[in-house]
Amino acid sequence: MSFNLDLLVRPNIKNLVPYSSARDEFKGEASIYLDANENSFGSPLTKWYNRYPDPLQVKLKEKLSEIKGIQVENMFLGNGSDECIDILFRAFCEPAIDNIIICPPTYGMYEVSANINDVKVKKVPLTPDFGLNVPAIADAVDDNTKLIFLCSPNNPSGNSLDRIDIEVLLNNYHGIVVIDEAYINFSRFRSFSREIAEYPNLVVMQTLSKAWGLAALRVGMCFASTGIINIMNRIKPPYNINQASQELALQALDRVGEVNEMIREIVRERSVLEEELPKLGVVEHVYPSDGNFLLVRVTTPREIYSYLLGKGIVVRDRSRVQLCEGCLRITVGTPDENKILLEALSEFQAQ
Repeated sequence: MSFNLDLLVRPNIKNLVPYSSARDEFKGEASIYLDANENSFGSPLTKWYNRYPDPLQVKLKEKLSEIKGIQVENMFLGNGSDECIDILFRAFCEPAIDNIIICPPTYGMYEVSANINDVKVKKVPLTPDFGLNVPAIADAVDDNTKLIFLCSPNNPSGNSLDRIDIEVLLNNYHGIVVIDEAYINFSRFRSFSREIAEYPNLVVMQTLSKAWGLAALRVGMCFASTGIINIMNRIKPPYNINQASQELALQALDRVGEVNEMIREIVRERSVLEEELPKLGVVEHVYPSDGNFLLVRVTTPREIYSYLLGKGIVVRDRSRVQLCEGCLRITVGTPDENKILLEALSEFQAQ
């Protein structure tokens, strides 16, 4: 069965008349704005925050287009990637009828969002080395499987998924393949975002939260065919990216050099941790990572987690997650933070 976007969209979404905001109906510049019931006297913060933001974030998308090499019409911005995930469910998954496939261990919001939208989740675990089990995914697909979520580099394991495996799914699956590339900036592998013209069933998610250091602004990105992007724009809230986030993101995007240097330093520090952690007796294995974190199997994960917490160091206990038994997920910190972490683990070991 070939990919047919029209058949995948929920009927109510296909027939939806989207909300038309004042800023949708007027897109130019004016001297007096009396169309949106804003406070014409201004705001206590700055006179511009009394105005609604651009609902389609055109200036921000144009800047991202320069950096990413992706056309504005192939771009959707969400209030974090979590909004992108939720909108994909609402666009394509009929509650209590359709299903999705996820490959645990993976990012938890795919399943949470599915449960919120009353969509069945089929779980096809990764292999013991955190690769895709392509035959098992193919066996799990049925006529109501609308979305397959892949996280690459994967959270929490840190590895990038095999490109050929992903291409096999893109070429043979009739639904939409969503590749979450939140950590792609730390990876040596190229993004799938340049492949959206080749694969009409591909959605690539990225974010400004990780490499760009803008987690507080909540700006997620989706890259896909114009057909998919147009559907997502029909569903989204009218002003889903606030003005402050748009302005600050634009300022950050003018400082690509600083961001690239941060990425290089994070990768250097990741290498330091990959070298130093295995020297500790409490560390059994450090998994290879293309992210800004490491999955580390330790002797007593819960005790080590609690000990570090007592030292004011917070890591993530993943020891009860499938295929991550015995593991902590540790974000790469600054050189000083990483030194303190290693010292604390040495102290725990010496007890």
